[in-house]
Amino acid sequence: MAPTVDGNTLEGVSATTLWTLRNRAEEAKRPHPIIDDPLAVELYETIDYDYDKFGRPSQTHALRALAADAAAREHLARHPGAAVVNLGEGLQTSFWRVQDPTVRWVSVDLEPVMAVRRRLLPREERIIECPTSALDRSWFDRVPDEQPVLIIAEGLFMYFEPDDVWNLLTDLAARFPGGSLFFDSIPSWFSKKTLSGLNLSDRYRTPPMPFSLNLAGAAAIPQRIPRIVSTQDVAMPKGRGAWGNPVLRPLAYAPVLKNLRPSVTFARFAE
Repeated sequence: MAPTVDGNTLEGVSATTLWTLRNRAEEAKRPHPIIDDPLAVELYETIDYDYDKFGRPSQTHALRALAADAAAREHLARHPGAAVVNLGEGLQTSFWRVQDPTVRWVSVDLEPVMAVRRRLLPREERIIECPTSALDRSWFDRVPDEQPVLIIAEGLFMYFEPDDVWNLLTDLAARFPGGSLFFDSIPSWFSKKTLSGLNLSDRYRTPPMPFSLNLAGAAAIPQRIPRIVSTQDVAMPKGRGAWGNPVLRPLAYAPVLKNLRPSVTFARFAE
């Protein structure tokens, strides 16, 4: 398929959606992929962009997407017809991977990203578009909240200032009682690397990532935000190599290492 859309219309943090898209699509194109994501492959081959500047492809974004999909399916099994909010959704194709006929899906991202989504992804009546920043609380009122709401934030919070993240978490827990939040975090050492300048190649430097959170910090969230009643560390699905090695995987939970690795957290809000 010949490229038809210029990916250079996405800049800054918005351009990181092309990084994650590339990694999901490259994984989905493998002979024995860990993720089934044909729409990601279609987008990848349609958008004209210098993807190689992101360096070597990685399976990490596909694994994170699978973990988010599992959280969405579990939530919808408990609450058929509930809303799932995807903050900073970018060019994720989660709605089509989850394949739940009852879900109301709320897609939140900046207008330039939404414009690409509208042009390239199938139109779906059950997707509610909110072309705004995740930090702009105006999207709150677009969410059907008759049932508990699941909020997904993949690869997002690390790009915000810490105070903005903590304030948003506080507001989410207050506005969506009984709901839950799935998000990933980076450790402080990695955040510091991005703040001093982290190059994935000689042509691409990652945007700064000022917000960091380790496992201990995630476990302490209910003490900081009482309306978040519990947090759970989410294990990444098994992948290839070290990601699936039965000896190496437990090392991620070793006392010396567990607070030095990226993490995925599932938080529950008070009723």
